[in-house]
Amino acid sequence: MAKTKAPRRTLDSYSVKHINRTVKPGDCVLMRPSDTGKPSYVARIERIEADSRGANVKVHVRWYYRPEESIGGRRQFHGSKEVFLSDHHDVQSADTIEGKCTVHSFKSYTKLDAVGNDDFFCRFEYNSATGAFNPDRVAVYCKCEMPYNPDDLMVQCEGCSDWFHPACIEMTPEEAKRLDHFFCESCSSESQKKLQNSHNASRISDTKVDTKRRRR
Repeated sequence: MAKTKAPRRTLDSYSVKHINRTVKPGDCVLMRPSDTGKPSYVARIERIEADSRGANVKVHVRWYYRPEESIGGRRQFHGSKEVFLSDHHDVQSADTIEGKCTVHSFKSYTKLDAVGNDDFFCRFEYNSATGAFNPDRVAVYCKCEMPYNPDDLMVQCEGCSDWFHPACIEMTPEEAKRLDHFFCESCSSESQKKLQNSHNASRISDTKVDTKRRRR
């Protein structure tokens, strides 16, 4: 007679003894990779289960992918701490949890005063089968029309409010850091045009005044 599978029960939380931390569904964790030469995997816990004795604890996770783990690979605008929330679900032993981490929204991450080793950010969901991203479009900046990489220094134009990489405006990072004010090439040209038009209008106005005076 075949043995019936022992029922498993869902846990609200679980204390991971080897890291002395308690995890619960919704937490983001670092998990031990099969290849010790790779960085820890990042995952979000969806559910925690144990056997009837409370042992053999398993975590149901949803993986975050690093850019280099995606089909398209890492691109210039990807941040060093960027991860993608994938549709890849898995079940792992709780013993493979190496620590807890925080995956911030993109907006929250850019407002951090300091980024720790356990801080990551996510602005895309990723389909592991097709390589598609959601959203499939994001705002682009600078003359190079690239999405924002929070690791890169950028300067903001006081005219159009667009952001620019120092290298794209023929400036070194050191020079950019010393800027008190910055106007991009387009805004500088527009300002010059407005200034020129203002001078022309002023000269026309002065001529009219002078002409009237000569007529008296």
